[in-house]
Amino acid sequence: MGLLWAMSSPVSAHELQPVNVTGQTQQQPPPVAASEGRVDGDELRTRPILRTGEVMETVPGLIATQHSGSGKANQYFLRGFNLDHGTDFNTSVDGMPVNMPTHGHGQGYTDINFLIPEMIDDVYYRKGPYYAGVGDFSGAGSVDIRTRTRAEGQRLKLTAGGDDYYRALLYGGSAVGDGDLVYALESQTYNGPWEDVSEDVEKYNGLLRYGWNQGDTRYTTTVMGYSNRWNSADQIPRRAVRSGLIDELGSLDEDAGGESERYSLSLSWSNPRQQGTIYAIDYGLNLWSNFTYFLDDPANGDEFEQVDERGVYGGEVSFNNDLRLAGMPVTGRWGLSLRYDDIRDVGLFSSAGRQRIGTVRRDEVSQTAAGVFGSLEFQLAERWRATAGLRYDHYYFDVNDRAGINENGVDLSANSGNADDGIVSPKFSLVWLASEQAEYYLSSGFGFHSNDARGTTIEVDPLDGSAAEKVDPLVRSRGEELGARFYPARNLEMSLALWQLRLDSELLFVGDAGNTEAGRPSLRRGVEFNVFYNPTDWLSLDLELAATRARYRDDEPGEGDYVEGAPDRVIGAGAHYHSGHWFGGYRIRHLGPRPLDSFSDQESSSTTIQNVKAGWRGGDWELAVEVLNLADSGDHDIDYFYASRLQGEPAAGVEDLHYHPILPRTWRLSVQRAF
Repeated sequence: MGLLWAMSSPVSAHELQPVNVTGQTQQQPPPVAASEGRVDGDELRTRPILRTGEVMETVPGLIATQHSGSGKANQYFLRGFNLDHGTDFNTSVDGMPVNMPTHGHGQGYTDINFLIPEMIDDVYYRKGPYYAGVGDFSGAGSVDIRTRTRAEGQRLKLTAGGDDYYRALLYGGSAVGDGDLVYALESQTYNGPWEDVSEDVEKYNGLLRYGWNQGDTRYTTTVMGYSNRWNSADQIPRRAVRSGLIDELGSLDEDAGGESERYSLSLSWSNPRQQGTIYAIDYGLNLWSNFTYFLDDPANGDEFEQVDERGVYGGEVSFNNDLRLAGMPVTGRWGLSLRYDDIRDVGLFSSAGRQRIGTVRRDEVSQTAAGVFGSLEFQLAERWRATAGLRYDHYYFDVNDRAGINENGVDLSANSGNADDGIVSPKFSLVWLASEQAEYYLSSGFGFHSNDARGTTIEVDPLDGSAAEKVDPLVRSRGEELGARFYPARNLEMSLALWQLRLDSELLFVGDAGNTEAGRPSLRRGVEFNVFYNPTDWLSLDLELAATRARYRDDEPGEGDYVEGAPDRVIGAGAHYHSGHWFGGYRIRHLGPRPLDSFSDQESSSTTIQNVKAGWRGGDWELAVEVLNLADSGDHDIDYFYASRLQGEPAAGVEDLHYHPILPRTWRLSVQRAF
């Protein structure tokens, strides 16, 4: 593969060295950007984690927060994006897509609560739209989380912690017949620290996998199951706390919460010539929220229910070919992807006490996405490599109204219809190995995100029956990056990336509806600097610095230039220790201030949190303790600025800061035994 991949460089948790194929892990092509990397699952064994969603924070510069209950998808921030629950960041697990298009709560909804952290084998991340193999939701980047394909022995892990946190995990594996069996069963309950709401989390997870070899091909079949019920302490208005109406950990609507299920069956195969996955997913979500309290309905309150029930079916196959063009060695990679979402029910309902009292909108949607992609990697010279890629995606939407005349007296049957669109996304990168201590990257590419299918066929506004403007089915993004990776010593790795990203239409969070809408074109520019250092065999250190400037590109009358919710900086640092029987981990992460309106007249404060973990292993036993929010920070997990109405306030409501506080300091003690 040339000198670029024969070089001797340090091995770190975020290494970019070639990945050997075993089981379900797919071959990864050589990197095309400095902001690409792989995190070994072993790092998660010593990393303190408050929520499953924080697995995503293994991606340098990514922050996972929460503004609601423990069962809802996390809120993500990366490269100057408030990604809401996943829009513009493509996420997959074992080759299965996680992002949900045309979702009841928000476009690209990404819920990874079905993951069991102990079962993660590695996390492979790629920032920017430079990769032919990645399609929808790829503007900010993508991540592929891969779970274990082999395990030896059986383990029982029990965890107890503050605020009635209890978790039991049974996992392991063994050789069965000519293959390998892996399994995991998880149960978790949690009440939380809230004054007025007990979260009453009831979460169950299961994984069963069998892998076998046939010739030079490894086959793996996997069944996953997830079920969760919870109550939510949603964001609260600042004025309610200052007036003494509620406590900092209080709530204004005790009926918020949700129910969610996800069941999947997949088959994957891998050999030196091809890799592929086919899957079937059954998914459901019922989510009750109230962000504006008594603004729209002074009598019953503004509680609403969002529903999403669907089946997702599809697969992807890719092929590798070694060629020679004009005497030059060339590696060709190409593939096909197909996804069909049978959305049986997606809707928004007015509710009170979790009982429906009216229908705002309700639809059935069929959505098909087909893609073909390919790339050619040219070994231009001993120290130069170029990759040229091309991707074409085509989408078909079919929307059928189920509401008829809604609670506002609007006939929504005109919103039924179909639409389709296609998009071409070229990619290019150039890599120069200047020496064994330095390599440089120039990357460029186009990506896209799809819009909600209901917006592509809409004719009338469900609120007042006025004419509604359709949105573009597919929205283009374009990114460029200049990067470098340095290896000044055997145990030290540094990376630097200067990047920019143009987006043709921003997706904005709508505070009073709890979902997103298409918005204005934007431009983001930023710099990232990462350091991974292993001073000894038993200690590893890392530092992640990211600064971003996010602005709108158009001149909208009466609007400012700032992209709402876009953080200007993210800082993360950590340490991982393992020596003899002892191990431990420490993380600190800082999320900078964000403009809460387009003029930046309203701005969130910054958020800093520290977590620590320490443990002991000996024989068949393992003990560990975690202290989460070590400094007992009172910062906010998330901030919004919009109008809401408390009882007794003016009918037009009051514009105010609404926030969700970080959970107060808590602890968790785990005991694990192998048998």
